[in-house]
Amino acid sequence: MSVSSLLLRGGRVVDPTQNLDGVRDVLIENGRVARIADQIGAGETRGAVEVDLRGAIIAPGFIDPHVHLREPGQMHKESIASGTAAAVAGGFTAVAAMPNTSPALDTPELIRAVLERARAAGLARVYPIAAITQGRAGKELAPYRLLAQGGAVAFSDDGSTVDDARVLRRAALYARDLPAPFISHCEEAALRAGGLMNEGETSARLGIAASPRLAEDIIVARDLLIAGDTGKRWHIAHLSTQRSLALVKWARSQGVAATCEVTPHHLVFTDALFEGFAATGRVCPPLRTEADVAALRAGVRDGSVDVLATDHAPHSAGDKAGPLSETAVGFSGLEVAVGAYALALPDLPLIRFVALLSTNVARLLNVDGGTLAPGSIADVTVLRDEAWTVRPERFHSKGRSTPFSGMRLPRRAVATVVGGALVYDATGRQAQVANAGERHPAAEIGI
Repeated sequence: MSVSSLLLRGGRVVDPTQNLDGVRDVLIENGRVARIADQIGAGETRGAVEVDLRGAIIAPGFIDPHVHLREPGQMHKESIASGTAAAVAGGFTAVAAMPNTSPALDTPELIRAVLERARAAGLARVYPIAAITQGRAGKELAPYRLLAQGGAVAFSDDGSTVDDARVLRRAALYARDLPAPFISHCEEAALRAGGLMNEGETSARLGIAASPRLAEDIIVARDLLIAGDTGKRWHIAHLSTQRSLALVKWARSQGVAATCEVTPHHLVFTDALFEGFAATGRVCPPLRTEADVAALRAGVRDGSVDVLATDHAPHSAGDKAGPLSETAVGFSGLEVAVGAYALALPDLPLIRFVALLSTNVARLLNVDGGTLAPGSIADVTVLRDEAWTVRPERFHSKGRSTPFSGMRLPRRAVATVVGGALVYDATGRQAQVANAGERHPAAEIGI
């Protein structure tokens, strides 16, 4: 159920595309932003449902460029319905779904199936990312043009590195005229060699098999050189080391069309999280050192980092149980990200925060959104700067593992609007996500 007209009253509207940061009213009609003004009178709203947002932040809908929805093939970990429920609960109006499903997203038919299931769920928008190679096996090229025509917004073998440089260069040459970027998962397999954490003082003290930072850096360097050689637009996923960030900066200085992302966990935690041999700390790429964390935070502040991404990687409780060497890699991130970013970067200007989570992501993926300009799609994220405690048992995601469990975070999403429809409502007493296939009206949301 939805309403045709919605008035967001008196919130702090932050929109980088309009250089706007001020208290405004926002009128939404028929799924699009109709008007933004200091004050919109009742006579101008044609019966719109009003929502009092005094003290809240109104932003263009947040878009996560890196999530794992696990469908098809791994629905015990997550589904498109549960993953998009987690997304809207975290303030994300759209997510880009990585292709390391079973089977991998390497055919137009699979891309269309993901889009159809996302439409049926009726919550966050889903933008499929297709595989670079068939089956993500690193050998035969996927049919890029057909995949793009089917709805793929980018190409990646995420979860795996394309080890053969000749294959990757040939792929980039073949796809370089398509606007959809290549997204690199950067780990040199031989150097990683079964490492469970970052190689350093902590791994040596604990006696845990480890992966050096060089395993990431060497592939970042290789892929950026291929990007420069072929002219293909390139994005580095979940960048985690100081040197990799420096390599991205260098590539840009050489005219390479390169962008990068960082995750909430790489901005907050270090490899010290493994002191208790905690499986919640096992992630790929590994948590790094204090120097790396400091460099990534500086990169976010100075503009070197283009977008923020959760790398939401949910697993079942069984997947994260047992000896450290046998536990699954990754954890859920959509429902903690907004607060985690604010925790890591308390001094980050709000307009930059919104750009990293919305405007820049829309530009990266060439999708609608990232703006509240009149006429744009009415995808809206509403936030409040108020402390809350992470309770994984309340997650909408099927994956309840997170290193943020029990932590106090300073910012949270309180409402999410997709296409003019309220799909998430947090009243302060409870949080409600619209049922799959049903979009709730905005009346009496009490936020």
